[in-house]
Amino acid sequence: MLVLLIIFLVTAPLMQQGMDVDLPETNTQPLRVRDAPLILTVKKDGQYYLGRKQVAAEKLQGKLEAVFEARGSKEIFLRADRNAPYGVVVKAMAAARLAGAKKLGIVTEPER
Repeated sequence: MLVLLIIFLVTAPLMQQGMDVDLPETNTQPLRVRDAPLILTVKKDGQYYLGRKQVAAEKLQGKLEAVFEARGSKEIFLRADRNAPYGVVVKAMAAARLAGAKKLGIVTEPER
């Protein structure tokens, strides 16, 4: 049991879903989530990722609709690089809303 506990403690921080992006910093409180969240990442080069899979901009809404239908939950978290173009981030938010997202959270880093 101790070995399993140690393995879990070491691997748990590595299980974060999504791509590596430079998140903006804010002084908001962390959200509590029940299930593994659906994460939409916008990289600074304007590429979209659902989890770790890249999705073309024109297919984003359709992919989100399929994921929402399969999951049942229509909650999504947006991780946008601080240097991502504003228009690309807004398009991601619009695609999520048009796909039926009921809750859209924006992921940030705590201010230092």
